[in-house]
Parts: sequence; C-alpha cells; structure tokens
Amino acid sequence: MNESTLTPGTVSALVAAWWFHYDEWNPVELRALMADDIAFTCASDTGTTDYEDFIRVDVRGADDVMAWKDDHRRNSPYPLRHNGTNVFVTGVADGEVEFSSYIFVTKIVAGKPFAVSSGIVRGSIRATETGPVFSAVHVVLDTQESVRYADHPVGASTPAV
Repeated sequence: MNESTLTPGTVSALVAAWWFHYDEWNPVELRALMADDIAFTCASDTGTTDYEDFIRVDVRGADDVMAWKDDHRRNSPYPLRHNGTNVFVTGVADGEVEFSSYIFVTKIVAGKPFAVSSGIVRGSIRATETGPVFSAVHVVLDTQESVRYADHPVGASTPAV
C-alpha cells in the first residue's frame, strides 16, 4: 500500500473510524488506526478556556496518545458524538496524505442533542502494509466569539476577490 491508494474516500472513512472508536471507547480498534510514532495535539483556538487543562495535549507515540485518550474519554460524557465533516485531502508530502476537516461534538441533555464544541482537525495518514494509519492528528476547538469575517483579524487583511 502506498500514498496513491489513500483516496479521499479512504481518508474520510479513517477519520470517521477515529471518532467512532473514540466516542464508543473501543481502544483496540482506535489503537489500530495509529502509527507507532503518531503526533497528537489538541487545544482551543484562544488557549484561555475554563477547561483548557482538560483539552490541551501535545503527545508523541501511540502509547502516550492512548494513555491521554483513555483518561480524557473516561472523564467525558456518554453518549458523546464527534461528527467529522467536510473531510478533504489537502496534500501529499513525504509519502503521507494530509487532510483537513471540521468536527461538531454533541452530548445529550434533557433527551436532546446539545452542542458541546466544534473545531478544525488537520492531520496526516500514512499507508502501511497492514492498512492506512494516522501519523498526526491536530485538533483546534472553536472558543472565540464569532464576528463578521471582515472584522476578524484574518478577514480584515484578506483582499476582496
């Protein structure tokens, strides 16, 4: 298997499997999706949330990623649903396929879905003899207040097309 076999459909399916196995806490299946040298980070976009200590992580290696995920999942609600959407390939570099996607996270409150968070996920997937695995997953959760794009520091400096 090589990076040319990592189609957009394969990438999307792997992202879906990542979130499903995390939410349902299937550690064997989740671990199988990781390269031994995986890099995993998570933080908010502002870095100043009341729960920053709970979400912030920067670890390398599947054992350390799994240890953090085990603790994080045990201290999170159930049911919890991470919905990976708009998954797309952003490039191919060094034998890996890079991707970006959105996530929208819900839990159940009073019998109804309740929005927990949203964010952007970027990462890379490597083809191996046993199948595709994540070599990196980087999550940035949305916490800043929405403003008109033209008033946002990024939008204010972007010329109109």
